[in-house]
Amino acid sequence: MRSWPSGSIPPTNEAIVHQPLALSDSYVKQRVLISQKPPSLYVCGITPYDATHLGHAATYVAFDLINRYLKIAYGRSWFVENITDIDDPLLERAARDHQDWKVLAHSQIELFCSDMTALRVLPPDVYKGVVESMEQIISLVQEHIDSGLTYSLDGDIYLDLTKIPHSLNQLPYEENKCVEIFRERGGDPDRAGKSHPLDPLLWRAARSGEPEWKAPFGAGRPGWHVECVAIALKNRISPFSEHETSITIQGGGSDLVFPHHFMTATQSESLQGRKFAQAYVHAGMIGLHGEKMSKSKGNLVFVSKLIGEGVEPIAIRTALMLDHYQEDRMWDKHKLESAIRIVERMRSALSREIVAPTDTVVQSIADMIANNLDTPSIFRSLQEWCERTEDGGSGGSAGELSRALDAYLGLAF
Repeated sequence: MRSWPSGSIPPTNEAIVHQPLALSDSYVKQRVLISQKPPSLYVCGITPYDATHLGHAATYVAFDLINRYLKIAYGRSWFVENITDIDDPLLERAARDHQDWKVLAHSQIELFCSDMTALRVLPPDVYKGVVESMEQIISLVQEHIDSGLTYSLDGDIYLDLTKIPHSLNQLPYEENKCVEIFRERGGDPDRAGKSHPLDPLLWRAARSGEPEWKAPFGAGRPGWHVECVAIALKNRISPFSEHETSITIQGGGSDLVFPHHFMTATQSESLQGRKFAQAYVHAGMIGLHGEKMSKSKGNLVFVSKLIGEGVEPIAIRTALMLDHYQEDRMWDKHKLESAIRIVERMRSALSREIVAPTDTVVQSIADMIANNLDTPSIFRSLQEWCERTEDGGSGGSAGELSRALDAYLGLAF
């Protein structure tokens, strides 16, 4: 699948010391130092049945910061992102709007790519849709079947978690809560005949009126989690033998902690015999008017609409970085207005011929990114630099700071 145009990272000052990236892992509840070289990053992409809203944007901006730092501090990174271009919500939306599901998916993917370009999110090295990865997915489902860890229920194929004891012992929440979340997020814990309520669906047997693909185990389409396992494992940068885990970082929104990322890890580890990721990292949710921003609630703020109203993408990106990426937070006009003021102030300060010292500011930016993406502290530091510059401070280089803001934060002034 074609991604959006490639961006570039300006060269950074060779004197800057880059600390190892420390990221907070959602499962172990502590910081993990990213040690693998080259590091790999797998981020779950959108299900393309609606435009890019600010919840999406916040997630992809956060992982863009990670990707940028990995490229700068580790020499390179390998970034894979998927598109869930066949799924129940997409089919339901297409049926509701009397539209071909492929046409709907294509239009929303194009809009998403346009929004990512505007927000200066670096494109992934591999951008894969589920449909174009079907051969790899079918192969992985067959591997599961051959492992003896699956069972069939009216033609649907499930992974039997009772045969993977560690999976049920490592649930991120109490089992009753996991069952409740599983039910809310597309699972079927109440289906009669399942070995365990949390068993994930690997392959959905063909239903009348639904898209289907031929497979040795019966026509149908894949379950949600196995898609990401296949795309992540089949598009690796290096052989499995080089690292203790299959990938370095698994990323997405916090609504993917369970069941999606837990199930992808379980499915991968049941076959690979190794931990799926070194770190499981999740961005917080964006809310509006006191509720989580979601398609089901209809309380969405779209990136394309803001841009269409004349809001600069740099202001949107800045607004999304004013809070810590892992915090759940509310969006309102005041946050956007604050970001606009910051952008204007930075532009003004950077346009001066004489500016306050910048070397320590650039070093602090690198340090704060390495410290679990501490962007709120970065913007406090930038505001202080603006104040020193406005008070007549000298000895700095506006160009040096401009290049650093572009490289680390994706902000081009």
